[in-house]
Amino acid sequence: MARPVLDAEDVAMLNGERGAAEAMAMRLLVGLGGATGARRMIDISSAHVDGTLYLGEASLEFATRLRDLGGRVRVPTTLNVSSLDLLHPDLFLGDDTTRRAALATMQAYVDMGGRATWTCAPYQLPERPELGDRVAWGESNAVVFANSVLGARTPRFGDFVDIAAALTGRAPEMGLYLDENRRAGVLFDVSRVPRRALATDELFAVLGIMVGAAAGMTVPVITGLESATEDQMKVLGAAAASSGTVGLIHVVGVTPEARTLAEATAGREPARVNVTPAALDAAYSGLTSTTSGALRTVNLGTPHYSSDQIARLSRLLDGRPVHDRVTFYVNTGRDVLGSASGIGDLEGLGVVFVVDTCTYVTPIIRDLSGVAMTDSAKWAYYAPGNLGLDVVFGSTADCVESAVAGRVMRGSTPW
Repeated sequence: MARPVLDAEDVAMLNGERGAAEAMAMRLLVGLGGATGARRMIDISSAHVDGTLYLGEASLEFATRLRDLGGRVRVPTTLNVSSLDLLHPDLFLGDDTTRRAALATMQAYVDMGGRATWTCAPYQLPERPELGDRVAWGESNAVVFANSVLGARTPRFGDFVDIAAALTGRAPEMGLYLDENRRAGVLFDVSRVPRRALATDELFAVLGIMVGAAAGMTVPVITGLESATEDQMKVLGAAAASSGTVGLIHVVGVTPEARTLAEATAGREPARVNVTPAALDAAYSGLTSTTSGALRTVNLGTPHYSSDQIARLSRLLDGRPVHDRVTFYVNTGRDVLGSASGIGDLEGLGVVFVVDTCTYVTPIIRDLSGVAMTDSAKWAYYAPGNLGLDVVFGSTADCVESAVAGRVMRGSTPW
């Protein structure tokens, strides 16, 4: 297993001449480069660290060891969701030992120079990568967005690798950094889907689940979604990254590298998957784990809701309070919470905003005995296994009407 070609600074870091933390980080990166066949190491311009959740003593020990060895990030570094909502600490229902360990994990990454953003949607922050920027991002939905919407370049970095890249400013040139690995090889044809459905958020969620499951290791391309908004692309990418290994989706007319289908495929003929209403129905049904039970909670904002999504939620609620049997959670970033309008009004109607974390990764939901409802394919995909509860997937409007009525209500699907 040949290691990548290293420059003089790489060698200095690897040999410990720049500090013990950099040496540890470079060993990890060089090992990854050798395993993936990377030819050389490259500079990165920013990082987004996914390992900020407390997942046991190993995750805490890794972060504190790097910090205590003198680790300090060399590039602008944002931090993913944690296990705690620091603005609303009473929401956390775990034990005090876990709380202390989670807080210590968060502090270690801040001590190393990471920005306390605590969001899975760093692309909603004012500063974000541009076309062609090579970055080292963890968090699967953020990776897809960076590649597919911004035209930046990043592989799907796993936990621990992203902070290693941040500490060194370097990464092995592998995966989606390379032109040849960004060419689309499978076309998802939505021409059989009614046009009215193509503008709905639930279509993007369900289509994303289909794309992730069917694409495998092949980069997918979709035509017919030229009017997709950033929020819809967020929904699409999060779903695809949950059900599969997708790190880039070319949406013709949206992705900077996919102005045409020929550009997305580099002129090659792709395989074809016909997206039919029947196939969408199957994916839609697969996101629901029960057809009965009392509605106890609604969970929106996975990935974190944007200001536009919060404004839409306000319009859908239209001054109506959440039913007293239902707890209505909206996950969002602290930056969005601080800038979005109407937050106080929504809280007055019974909406509980959760920041810094997400309700499917940490104990926040108080009543797990009944049914949870969500408009997020990612939340629906992971929550049954993470939380052990039954989930009903529906549109945002379905979720709002259900929260107000106190029971599950779903309209017909738009396709």
